[in-house]
Amino acid sequence: MISQRLKRLRLARGLSLEALAAELGGIITKQALSKYEQGKAKPSPAVLTMLASTLGVKAAHLWRDPSIRVEFIAYRKGSGLLKREQERVKSLVTEVLEERIRLQALSYPSEGIGLQVQEIPVNTVEDAEHAAESLRIQWDLGIDSVASVTSVLEDHLVHVLEVEAGEKFDGISAVAYSEDGQRVAAAVVTRRGLPGERQRLNLAHELGHLVLNVAEDADEEQAAFRFAGAFLAPAKAVYRAAGRRRSLIGSEELLLLKQRFGLSLQAGLYRLRDLGVITESYYRQWCMDVNRLGWRRHEPLELPPEQPQWLQERVLRSLAEGLVAQEEAERLLGKQTGAKAPRSLLERRSFMKLAIEERRRILAAQAEDMASHYEQDTDLQGGEPVEY
Repeated sequence: MISQRLKRLRLARGLSLEALAAELGGIITKQALSKYEQGKAKPSPAVLTMLASTLGVKAAHLWRDPSIRVEFIAYRKGSGLLKREQERVKSLVTEVLEERIRLQALSYPSEGIGLQVQEIPVNTVEDAEHAAESLRIQWDLGIDSVASVTSVLEDHLVHVLEVEAGEKFDGISAVAYSEDGQRVAAAVVTRRGLPGERQRLNLAHELGHLVLNVAEDADEEQAAFRFAGAFLAPAKAVYRAAGRRRSLIGSEELLLLKQRFGLSLQAGLYRLRDLGVITESYYRQWCMDVNRLGWRRHEPLELPPEQPQWLQERVLRSLAEGLVAQEEAERLLGKQTGAKAPRSLLERRSFMKLAIEERRRILAAQAEDMASHYEQDTDLQGGEPVEY
């Protein structure tokens, strides 16, 4: 329905009704837009075209019924994110997930989500430690640090999405369902532009929200953080690197641990305290030092953020196999691509309908072009052939 699609796109672009009316040059009032979104009126074809252009989609997209239902795991308590910003992020994630599910169905129609969503029971915060260990075993990650959290998630069909958002946004998790109620996708969302160590912790934290089924009397946020720490820095690996009991630990060693496990200094200290490597009082002392040194907001040796690859890989593969057109591929990627789309089936069929003499003439001309191309590049192999 136009009403649902229009509202979702408007919210995803962060526009109020008044702002969208202004983007349209005031030709359409916010009252009229409100009626379109409520299904009380339908825009004319000309207005529909204007709306689609302003929102950056094709007019046909506005007619398309939403094909999925997305459930979000609650924003972190105390995030302070305004309701309008929450709605924008949710609408944006829903639009992106719908596009990705459509692309997934094109390239891998039999592929489905293998993640157990909120099925690992957690009655205490300590249970989250064992949950992380269990998932690492299930995913065959061993006991060492995770080189790329993003790659691990994408390998297990969890979409990693980055959004432009304010500092009060840390992340959110989402699960998408088809019209018949089948679970078709899961996603973890983080803010674009974070240092790698914060990005990794946020992604692991949201993964915790996705897989853990936390008892009502347990603290869900603490459980997710404990899960994230154990997922990124398994206890055995931490003990091997730092020992089981430490009375003192210096900043240089903490920075080495940061680089090894991809955890911020603050998260690393928290992890050492959780595992009993350092005491509560020593942890608090280090927290004061972190504040004093100005490392709370900007730590030394910030790690580069990880780059999701799933979308680019799927789009380029679909383009190469003729499943999407060049224009569609560039729209999905948000940039131009140097890859060339193969000849369409219609083009190949048209060629086969030509008279055999004409086909021979075209093929001969192409062969001549290729021959001249290779004649020009004979020096690419470094001179005369050499026998070995």
